Amino acid sequence: MTAPAPALTLDRGTALVLIDLQQGILALPTATPAPRILENGVALAEAFRARRLPVVLVKVAWSPDGGDLPTANVDRPGPASAPPAAFSELPAELAALGDVVVTKRHWGAFTGTELDLQLRRRGVHRIVLGGISTSIGVESTARTAWEHSYELVFAEDATTDMDADSHDHSFGKIFPRLGKVSTTADIVTALKALDDEPVSRD
Repeated sequence: MTAPAPALTLDRGTALVLIDLQQGILALPTATPAPRILENGVALAEAFRARRLPVVLVKVAWSPDGGDLPTANVDRPGPASAPPAAFSELPAELAALGDVVVTKRHWGAFTGTELDLQLRRRGVHRIVLGGISTSIGVESTARTAWEHSYELVFAEDATTDMDADSHDHSFGKIFPRLGKVSTTADIVTALKALDDEPVSRD
């Protein structure tokens, strides 16, 4: 008989990183309805902010001339031109003053961005990760985070994909090898355990 997994524990070296919860991507057809993913993302962000832990909102955008779009010499190319600015806007209910906003131009949030610097200078060694889409932006970010020696916790109910099979593959085969799979409720519960700990004023 398999022993139950131990309860999730977090410390103050933990940051929330949400991938591409922006207007243009939230409008796409997803395996789990995007409003539910956004609702859980908001709940996580509020729980992190309440404990003065970093919230990082990652969005994807390109220059108006499209000059920084990824190379198109592939079988299934991405956009041929930069989408309008509204595509990259963060929902009003998600963003808050004091959040770190990172703009990426690739699938992963570390490539060509200041994400690693922003996390390390805040003393972060563990990332709670969610967003859209599971098998692209989230998984690419997770693989690089793992290679950079960050510990990872995946909020499955704050993460979705345009393809259900791709989502299931990432959560069933890849993410358990990179970190711990959890839920919004369990992550919030783990954060509440920090409430009696002193907060550094440095």
